Amino acid sequence: MFTLSKKVIAITGGGGALASVMSTGLASMGATIISLDRNIDAARQVVSTLPQGKHAAYPCDVLDKDAFEKVMETIVNDHGRIDILINAAGGNMSGATIGPDQNYHDIEIEHLNKVMQLNVQGTMIPASVVSKIMIQQGHGHIINISSMSAQQPLTRVVGYSASKAAIDNFTKWLSVELASKHGESFRVNAIAPGFFIGEQNRRLLLEEDGSLTARGHTIISQTPMGRFGDAEELVGTMVWLCSDASRFVTGTIIPVDGGFSAFSGV
Repeated sequence: MFTLSKKVIAITGGGGALASVMSTGLASMGATIISLDRNIDAARQVVSTLPQGKHAAYPCDVLDKDAFEKVMETIVNDHGRIDILINAAGGNMSGATIGPDQNYHDIEIEHLNKVMQLNVQGTMIPASVVSKIMIQQGHGHIINISSMSAQQPLTRVVGYSASKAAIDNFTKWLSVELASKHGESFRVNAIAPGFFIGEQNRRLLLEEDGSLTARGHTIISQTPMGRFGDAEELVGTMVWLCSDASRFVTGTIIPVDGGFSAFSGV
């Protein structure tokens, strides 16, 4: 039986839609959830809805290493350790996306830089800080959030696709780095969600009346299960990765995508 009893799990971007659902699922399995977000009100709102426990919310900027280190020190003082880090902070910007009537040379470099920083540095900085804590305590597991666009680059979202491809590479690299130098008690994996409706992609996938856009139709036609995912459907894979049931699993990127990554289109 999978159990997360006594596990302390820190989640960056904890106030986000997918992170909040994962927090609920992990807490229901006995984990203590530490919700980290620049928007502390959003993180606190998530924590307020969780099953009873010693859950907590802390303000956190994943791009400010010094400030992040101080927050982690506070968490360790308050909770004793950090067993698992889930790097759920990330996102996209309109200027790093090519519109239907645009070309690659129309991309806004400033927005591209911000997307790359948020998704790549926003994962690497927390991993650096928390892995040091994990080495000191003798164990730890880091779980990153990849994307379907990492393995099969999607049209238009050039910045996001490139940044998530970097996450795949970094996940594999760090898994080897930690396990080979510090032992089998250190693991690094990633989940690659398929298409889930959120505030960032709603206008790309759905019309105002809730019907599919042209892009939405294309995605569904390439998804063997014929639908978008529900956020709750990420929880089972996340629980498995967080539990000791996956203790020999490291360096993997696991699709949760309704078969999208397996389908060639024919």
